[in-house]
Amino acid sequence: MTEQAKPQRASTDVPRVASGEGALRHGGRGFLLALYTGLRSLKLYPIENATAQKALDDLQAAAVGLLESEDEIEIRKSGDFLFINATRLRLELENYASFSHILAQLRTFDIGTLRVQTGVERREWQIFVGLLLNLASLPEGPDKLVELQDRMSNARVTHIELEHTVETQDHLDELERAKELAKRTYSQGVAVTKEVVNSVRLGRAASIKKVKRVVQAIVDQVLNNETSLMGLTTLRDYDEYTFTHSVNVCIFSIALGRRVGFTRLQLYDLGLAALMHDIGKARISVEILNKTSGLDEQEWFTIQAHPWLGALTLFEMRGYSDTPFRSILVAHEHHMKTDLTGYPRCIRSRELGLFSRIVAVADGFDAATTRRSYQSVPIQPDEVLREMWENPRRGYDTVVVKALINLIGVYPIGTCVILDTFEVAVVIGANPDTQYLNRPLVKIVIDTDGAVIPPPSRGYNLAERDPAGGFLRSIVKVTNPDRYGITVGDYFV
Repeated sequence: MTEQAKPQRASTDVPRVASGEGALRHGGRGFLLALYTGLRSLKLYPIENATAQKALDDLQAAAVGLLESEDEIEIRKSGDFLFINATRLRLELENYASFSHILAQLRTFDIGTLRVQTGVERREWQIFVGLLLNLASLPEGPDKLVELQDRMSNARVTHIELEHTVETQDHLDELERAKELAKRTYSQGVAVTKEVVNSVRLGRAASIKKVKRVVQAIVDQVLNNETSLMGLTTLRDYDEYTFTHSVNVCIFSIALGRRVGFTRLQLYDLGLAALMHDIGKARISVEILNKTSGLDEQEWFTIQAHPWLGALTLFEMRGYSDTPFRSILVAHEHHMKTDLTGYPRCIRSRELGLFSRIVAVADGFDAATTRRSYQSVPIQPDEVLREMWENPRRGYDTVVVKALINLIGVYPIGTCVILDTFEVAVVIGANPDTQYLNRPLVKIVIDTDGAVIPPPSRGYNLAERDPAGGFLRSIVKVTNPDRYGITVGDYFV
């Protein structure tokens, strides 16, 4: 289900970097891409191989080109962000693999700052990259960095300097502010969705402007701090399901759109369509929506009417403000399935739009993993992904499903797992190294003695290895957090 990341090639023609923040970002991205290519090439090929030699040439050229306009190169890690000479580098689709891999390498050695001085030689890059790869199997932590620094010193690598990660209070405050902003954005999304649904139920004009502002805030959060907002999708409120579900689908859809290369404007349109995809349910009685027993034939027919009721509702809203046509189309198509065996049934053959296929996957995943009136026990996230991927009768676009798996990992955020150390953990994110999608980032919630660890708890990377090269922790099985009295959402707020 996953594919080995291929080395990205850096250009040998590295232009002189002009002054200015934009030029610094451009040069910084080129340098990190060259470093990533060097790491991947030397891992895949012997040092004498032409591809490996070319990668080292490109890395040296990228460093020299950047140093022509900068006194030094300082790559600093701060949480999930990378800064070059105090300028933050944005994580985008085209540099996702390289940035994630570099971040993983820095975390592995507890490197907070990588500094490159003028006069750096190609020989030094070969030694540095080789040591990173050779020492990767050592236990993570400060001692690992000390070993790396000692070996670099013995090999006379003098123009590349490394410093420990230092979590300053400013950084901790920044992380806390990011979490608070994510929570506020999520809460506003739920409140506005509730307001719109209630307005439709009462026959009043809904404020599309408020919806657009919320979607813009969610897009900004996903682009700047995806992890915090994705974590909040685990805060599924049974009593507020209709509203939290719409916000969750909006978040998942925007994150998926980002992965497949949508522009910011396209993400806004996609987010609006996702947030309003179930608006047709506002025209269905609450008694039917919240019925805990099985639906009779007439009630099921009523439920199946919500896509075209949604399209009709959004079309009527165009009289008050500009509702994009794509939102109307998504509301109508999101249950049709790719083979058109879903509902509403099609009279003529058609191909579902990409927006509809993305929202359908986000909708199906969130709905299946949430406890609802007629589904008291949600399905475990890994089982949902497997079913969506393997069962063609579900009617999901497999390319979009694969994008979802790459986004949230084989074990999605919020999955509760039992480890081979007899600890219980909650998945807090996919592994940034795409080789280890089955080894996510986790927080331990129950220790080896069976004691509950209250939030916030320490995070661990399940790709960490012991001195012998074995993994320190591995997932044995997925479990239900209710069995242990664990509220998964507590570990994300």
